[in-house]
Amino acid sequence: MKTKYALEGLKVLDFSWVFTGPIVTKYLGDHGAEVIKIESATRPDGTRLMTPFKPGAMGLNASGVFANYNSSKYSINVNLREPRGKEVVKKLVQRADIVLETFGPGVMTKLQLDYDMLKQVKSDIIMLSMTMVGQYGPHSQQPSFGQVLQATNGFVQLLGWPDRPPSLPVAAYTDFIAPWYVLIALMAALDFRRRTGKGQYIDLAMLEASVHLAAPVVMDYTVNGRIQNRMGNRNPGYAPHGVYPCKGEERWVAIAVATDKEWQALCNVMGNPDWTKSPKFDTVLHRTENQEELDKLVGKWTINFTPEEIMARLQAAGVAAGVLQTGEDLVDKDPQLKLRQHFVEMDHAEMGKHLTERPPFRLSKTPSEPQRPFPSFGEHTEYVCKEILKMGDAEFAELIGAGVLA
Repeated sequence: MKTKYALEGLKVLDFSWVFTGPIVTKYLGDHGAEVIKIESATRPDGTRLMTPFKPGAMGLNASGVFANYNSSKYSINVNLREPRGKEVVKKLVQRADIVLETFGPGVMTKLQLDYDMLKQVKSDIIMLSMTMVGQYGPHSQQPSFGQVLQATNGFVQLLGWPDRPPSLPVAAYTDFIAPWYVLIALMAALDFRRRTGKGQYIDLAMLEASVHLAAPVVMDYTVNGRIQNRMGNRNPGYAPHGVYPCKGEERWVAIAVATDKEWQALCNVMGNPDWTKSPKFDTVLHRTENQEELDKLVGKWTINFTPEEIMARLQAAGVAAGVLQTGEDLVDKDPQLKLRQHFVEMDHAEMGKHLTERPPFRLSKTPSEPQRPFPSFGEHTEYVCKEILKMGDAEFAELIGAGVLA
């Protein structure tokens, strides 16, 4: 007997784009939900144009980023500015459980597809709107992306070195925090509907979701009146704490020592050289006071070994240590990811073979895996209209000719 997926039968309309929303709907789809991604010729998902591209390929169906975050979905191309396009969407809403969107505040209202309108179409619909700072407030109309939000929520103030300007991470870190709050909110709303028969509207602010990770900074200010600043690789409660050079070209290992017991274990692995017996390093306080010298001495030891050797030896001794892995390491060498089959090879009609990721959690009774490769732009417009909505050939052809569908 075929094992059912946990979310089999759940129907989702996905108006989201870039990272946060597509990550959520990918996880829903990978657990068996039917996810229909709504795009239009004037507004395709921006990650379709985001590097890296498959070598030799260009266009809307060649982005490795889009491929990774959009498995298990159907793609339908609908012009939402056309009244008949909205009618197609409303027919999909009639059979949907969840509508998820990441437009700016007020956009769905202008399109006449806001919650008040959709619950007239389907009284128990669950709608989740996700924006940078929420649907209301003094900054709600300010356009933004996750890279900017990292500055707003205080992250960037902490990244970098104390004698240099703040550093902006290459990726929108907040986009990878919010999905977990979205998933929890949606599961709670589905449970509420199961018990009461009522849908609801969820206003999720990515700022508020990501501020949770700044809790130590907030507490330090509210309790001590202290504003934390950039510390490079330092941590006030750990020493040594940093990234150290290893044998080979650009090979590094991260080491974090929290207690005197762990420090002694590190000393034993290093062979207890004379410098480890100095009073400058006998307590966490003394080691944090002399971290620059300590880092240089630890680095003189690590440079003699590969990062894998150091990681294995220190972990066996109870000291936190990890190899700084590259993309090559993650895909081809990491035994943990290989054992858990984290990366799945898919075969796309245009891109060919490519990798996508499984959801990072495993359910003991039901499977989770990409159901199909990412959809080409508008790939399933005909399938969704004719097979799911039972639209006739003549009507479908008319809507295509009128530019309502593509």
